[in-house]
Amino acid sequence: MGILTAIMGDPNAREIKKMQPIVDRVNAHEADCISLTDEQIREKTSAFKERLAQGETLDDLLPEAFALAREVSKRKLGQRQYDVQLVGGIALHRGMIAEMRTGEGKTLTAVGPVYLNALTGKGVHVVTVNDYLARRDTAWMGQIYHALGLSIGCIQHESGYLYDPDFKREPEHDEERDTTGSFRVDMDYLRPVSRKEAYAADITYGTNNEFGFDYLRDNMVHRLEDMVQRDLHFAIIDEVDSILIDEARTPLIISGPASEPAELYYRFAELVPRLNAEEDYKIDEKQRAATLTESGIVKMEQWLNVENLYTAGGMRMVHHLEQALRAHALYRRDKDYVVRNGEVVIVDEFTGRLMEGRRYSEGLHQAIEAKEHVTIQRESITLATITFQNFFRMYGKLAGMTGTAETEAEEFHKIYKLEVLVIPPNKPIQRKDLPDRVYKTEMGKFQAVIADIKERQKLGQPVLVGTASIEKNELLSALLSEASVPHEMLNAKNHEKEGNIIAQAGRKGAVTIATNMAGRGVDIVLGGNPPNPSDAEEVRRLGGLHVMGTERHESRRIDNQLRGRCGRQGDPGSTQFYLSTEDDLMRIFSSDRMKNMMQTLKVPEDMPIEHSVLSRAIESAQKRVEGHNFDIRKHLLEYDDVINKHRQVIYTKRKDLLEASRKASQEGERPIKDMILEVLEQEIEQIVTIHTASEDPKEWDLKVIEDNVSAILPQGFDVKGRLNIIRTEAEGKLDLAERRTHLIESIMNLMREAYAKLESDIGDPSIQNEVEKIIYLRAIDDAWIGHLEAIGHLRHGIGLQGYGQRDPLVEYKKEAYRLFNELLYLIGHQVSQMIFRVQINRQAAERQIHQDETARTGLTLSGPAKQQGDSGVGGGQALSKVGRNDPCPCGSGKKYKKCHGK
Repeated sequence: MGILTAIMGDPNAREIKKMQPIVDRVNAHEADCISLTDEQIREKTSAFKERLAQGETLDDLLPEAFALAREVSKRKLGQRQYDVQLVGGIALHRGMIAEMRTGEGKTLTAVGPVYLNALTGKGVHVVTVNDYLARRDTAWMGQIYHALGLSIGCIQHESGYLYDPDFKREPEHDEERDTTGSFRVDMDYLRPVSRKEAYAADITYGTNNEFGFDYLRDNMVHRLEDMVQRDLHFAIIDEVDSILIDEARTPLIISGPASEPAELYYRFAELVPRLNAEEDYKIDEKQRAATLTESGIVKMEQWLNVENLYTAGGMRMVHHLEQALRAHALYRRDKDYVVRNGEVVIVDEFTGRLMEGRRYSEGLHQAIEAKEHVTIQRESITLATITFQNFFRMYGKLAGMTGTAETEAEEFHKIYKLEVLVIPPNKPIQRKDLPDRVYKTEMGKFQAVIADIKERQKLGQPVLVGTASIEKNELLSALLSEASVPHEMLNAKNHEKEGNIIAQAGRKGAVTIATNMAGRGVDIVLGGNPPNPSDAEEVRRLGGLHVMGTERHESRRIDNQLRGRCGRQGDPGSTQFYLSTEDDLMRIFSSDRMKNMMQTLKVPEDMPIEHSVLSRAIESAQKRVEGHNFDIRKHLLEYDDVINKHRQVIYTKRKDLLEASRKASQEGERPIKDMILEVLEQEIEQIVTIHTASEDPKEWDLKVIEDNVSAILPQGFDVKGRLNIIRTEAEGKLDLAERRTHLIESIMNLMREAYAKLESDIGDPSIQNEVEKIIYLRAIDDAWIGHLEAIGHLRHGIGLQGYGQRDPLVEYKKEAYRLFNELLYLIGHQVSQMIFRVQINRQAAERQIHQDETARTGLTLSGPAKQQGDSGVGGGQALSKVGRNDPCPCGSGKKYKKCHGK
């Protein structure tokens, strides 16, 4: 690549050079914008919208719109976008990923493209990695957008909000205010509204989880009015690598309770620890797999008192055993998860945060709960699911920004069709990245780290230390305390304080140890925050913030994110990684030669080895892991694309039904009638065609046709007598095709006659519309839930096809296609079986039509974070009860008794 760049030039630099004339045009409008009054600025926004309506494009408006947004940023925040921030904004508008170093002002960079694209009135989503950043940026950037005449919404876990400068919330507790004003004060101007109102705003902030779960919930509602989102138009994703890469393997899942947990989890949690590693089971840490040996199988059979483990309890027993073994051998407390308040909570391996409510799948979470002797939570069935990969690919235009994207440029392009543009820093980088130091043992490494920290603290230089896990975080904290080194500790167990801790990490003499630093959203200012100019200058003189990594991560991006915490906006800074041959990356992915060499040479524990060859070897190991993880994500997407096509068909069918229902209630029409008749006609045609397939009419199974039609049409309807007449008429036709067509058309006429009688019996078209909608929706939802379960089983078992020299993906697609056809048939069949059998309670039906839906059920949402869902399945069938004082599942923020519980 270096040779190609030398010959052809840097394509990144060429792209930025092409954008420079646009930046010049933005700057040319600056003087005009300075002269505008606040009222004239808002009028400009109205004029831009009018020009769009007259046929101008967003690209035509870009220079003026960016200049106007910059002027308002300057007035409201005292911050004027640099030219490189304008370049980043142009890249975002064009649907690219802007890679900008930490401290270069990504939040402000997004103002121009967000404002420009919001002029269309179709809505812009700004996606953040946590709720805190979503509400902080809503309140912070909301000042700008409000002054420009746009509305700003915010989606939080419990409710929706609109930015309103006239709204002032009084803090409930004094501790809600902190010294930096960065924790609760941002809620002051956020007025609670419904989620639908927040989505109706010109600009809506929220997390990837909230946007994704709301999409799934919207496709589970029973009325079109209960959908909260509009069409997915344009999204800018902050920390795009964290969301589209790191979390791509974690699907969002809405689930309902299934069966009670099995006692086998506790039984195996007692037995598995008695097995001996290597002798009774083998561990593959790269694949995170554990496998029983012949010795282990024999022992388990003896302890369980069964002759053959694989026949005694079937796959259920083997599955429980395998998950118990994985939980025991591969998942470590305070590294992969923590136990808090009697619950097992997963720790995000990339950010170090607790993933509240996210659960490992396939019974692994229950196995860990049994291992830790806590209550096993109920298992569940999947009601709706989607991956972030397929969710964000539904947006009409997608863009992102982060400090670390170039190393994953290939994946962004192949999966999302997103190009990465590296934006140059506003000021030259002064950070010094020192070579790695490798020690023989982990304890020798930590002793060297502490010695280095003490030396720098004595001078007054602030130090930020990154650790790979909570376990190592707490170990280092204990060692620092033993060495009498005052310090702050940040990990998932005290993440509520992260804003304060990170904001003060640049103070003179500060020592801060933290787990992975992705997505913290707070800049480290030299001298502390609020900054003290003299302290800041002294810290600069001492070399700025020094960042120490105590372990290399599997991904170079995570290491780069840690490095990027220092050297912001031209500040001095330095970074260095301390490693040992006992670190996971070195132990699993690097050879033993380094460790053996150090033992042969009798290298002391506290003596480091520094060499560029070593650094390259470590980076090579990281590249191999990154490539392996990319292959896994790409492989998962190939499988998920299959179910995604099914999802789109089902959700479209569902929405068409809801639109037909709303049209019927508004205009007094009966569009649902046409949908129901079409389903009935397809069912009849299929019944007749299947049972008259033979070319010999004597082999036609007319009795089965009669039984099937009788099962559809209402009881008391003379099906047998009418069908005898139809059969006699058909026999008079010589051509088999004509005979078959006559049967189909005659039975369809019989069905229409029965339907007309049903309409007459019900008498009220509005009641019939509601009943038919509920029947159809229940058929769709029940069949879809079953389909998700069937596809899940298919996905987990399809790998065995490889042993038969067949491509598992090809076989998966073929079998999934068959299952999908069965799904469509099942929906039609279910509707056909129910439509003439339903017993209508007229009073209840009228109440259903004239009041809001009854309270919907509590669901479990799984993904990078849990939230309480609000959608029912099966025509209002309850899955679990909502307490009167619980938050209403509709997301209004009110108690259930004061909302839908009325």
